Amino acid sequence: MGLILGIAFLLFGKDLNILKMARAATNISSNVTEHWAWNDVVGWLDFYNTLNVNVNPVQLTGYASSSIGDVSLDCATTRAGNVCSGANDNYKVINDGSGYLSGWAWNDNYGWVSFCGGGGADPNCPGSTAYQVSINPNTGLFSGYAWNDVIGWISFNCADIGVCGTSDYKVLTSWVASSTAAVIESATFDTGVSGGAQINSFYWEGDPGTNTAVYFQFAISNSTSGPWNYFGNYEANEGLPRTKVNFILHNNMRYFRYKITLVSDQGQQSTPVIRKVVIDWSP
Repeated sequence: MGLILGIAFLLFGKDLNILKMARAATNISSNVTEHWAWNDVVGWLDFYNTLNVNVNPVQLTGYASSSIGDVSLDCATTRAGNVCSGANDNYKVINDGSGYLSGWAWNDNYGWVSFCGGGGADPNCPGSTAYQVSINPNTGLFSGYAWNDVIGWISFNCADIGVCGTSDYKVLTSWVASSTAAVIESATFDTGVSGGAQINSFYWEGDPGTNTAVYFQFAISNSTSGPWNYFGNYEANEGLPRTKVNFILHNNMRYFRYKITLVSDQGQQSTPVIRKVVIDWSP
């Protein structure tokens, strides 16, 4: 005997408000050595003093200051406001959710600043020279190089060129990539077996996402009111029957519930979606 449960879950809906950053707020460090990038031609780029540079799981917003004027990180949050229009002007620096940056910034004097290159399939990484600005997903520390055709390389961390002993600069953000978990608890199900049933296996169908995880727990009781104590912590892949259910933990009770924990990827950009749960039991 078994049970097929049709369940539609759409979880971790992206909050579009993360793109609407307050103009007078920044998550770049105010510490004196932790908000600077360097270029050999124009000198320092300050990512803090405009108080509007923000890193979020989708992109960078705001603009840094420098001796050559603003370096705008996206067209929607420039000093002049939203200047997005046409294909060339709809620019931004993209965060893939795990700290790898791509796309374009803009300076009125020297033009485009590219945050990655390498000639791969990603259209945001042009050319044949491999480079990329990235953010450590655990610490928020920038590293790597951006490129401008006029002034050349922009360094985001003194450690990359080995000069930290004399010039201890870096860019640091409070943003870090972290997984988020959502928990769903089922209704109470009646096996119809008065002497108690054994849960044998289960599986789920839906969209697993990328770099995510799904865990099941089960609670059993001889009463519809419980108590409901959950045991087991079974990681389950989409579409594959889970057969290693602990028979000692999940038998000889008529009623059961299950609890699902859905874990996003580290950048909170991908999440499992469960549409059907199938549970098999026997007397």
